[in-house]
Amino acid sequence: MTVTQPGPPVPTAALPKAVRVGPVSLVWRPTVVLAAAVLAVAAVALFCVDIAVGSTTLPLGRVVDVLAGGGSRAQRYIVLESRLPRAATGVVVGMALGLAGALTQSVLHNPLAAPDVLGIGSGAGLGAVTVLAGSGASTGFAVSIGAPIAAVLGGLGTAAVIYVLAWGRHPGAGAGATGIRLVLLGVGVNSLLLAGINWQLARAELTDITRTQRWLIGSLDEATRATLVPAAVALAVVVLVAVCSAHTLATLRLDTDTTRMLGVRLRSQQALLIGAAVVAVSVATAAVGPIEFVGLIAPQVARRMLRTAGEPLIGSALAGAVVVLGADILARVLLPVDLPVGIVTAALGGPFLLVLLVFITRKATL
Repeated sequence: MTVTQPGPPVPTAALPKAVRVGPVSLVWRPTVVLAAAVLAVAAVALFCVDIAVGSTTLPLGRVVDVLAGGGSRAQRYIVLESRLPRAATGVVVGMALGLAGALTQSVLHNPLAAPDVLGIGSGAGLGAVTVLAGSGASTGFAVSIGAPIAAVLGGLGTAAVIYVLAWGRHPGAGAGATGIRLVLLGVGVNSLLLAGINWQLARAELTDITRTQRWLIGSLDEATRATLVPAAVALAVVVLVAVCSAHTLATLRLDTDTTRMLGVRLRSQQALLIGAAVVAVSVATAAVGPIEFVGLIAPQVARRMLRTAGEPLIGSALAGAVVVLGADILARVLLPVDLPVGIVTAALGGPFLLVLLVFITRKATL
């Protein structure tokens, strides 16, 4: 008879510490907390810098003083009325896009499954452009209410169409929509949606084309409190759904059989989390236009900084805010020409996508 000797005991110090607050139990990982703190500090610093720079540059200390309630009347106007809505919108939009990217990439098990790659951002853009360029009006109801509603409907409709087209049977997992099918179909649907946007512009009135084209590039120039509030409310709802589903999301990162054995309703939870991501992207797109590649870059940067098994939710949201604010500062201050933030993120996201593709390809062939 063979007797199996027990292995050496695992040192207690090597195990992560658990922190329990009432019914909630969390694992304390100092490196993860430190990396998240670095992202948060970077987001706050870029937020203050984005407010400080402009036609009249203010010292960072003065910006902090005004935000705390001090400063002169002119300084309060510059900071609170002119620049704060823009910077705050950049934070909210960046966090929404980063969180949406983390949700889609985690649920679909694919680092390329970003909302803009899947065509969700283009679907939201087509919905908003249909209102902006097809209504014959660039102000009033069309901009404040009609465009955001049309963007949300366009994003949800696009996600539903892609999911239905990707549905099928695959070995070992039964019926469903796999990540690779969604990505491939999303690329094709995205091309069709971009053609639809161009068609809307071709038939629009000349007075509507300039504003719509500026919006399509993705710009924080016209961000106001009216655009900030709906985006902030949508972000709060998505964060609540994501936090409440954090345990389920960690389970969804496992294979399909294991997920079902753990009692998770796979399809309904996938639909809930993808729906939350679509709402976040759609509202962010309605606020400032399509800002490309943030949902792709932020989760992957956060994952490597925090060294987590999957795309971290809070870390991805903070990384999204850092990317958008940093791109806005780069576009307005460091470049010789004042550019919309969407051009800068697209210029950064293209090479990042190529590097990510090379990394995935090499990893798959090892």
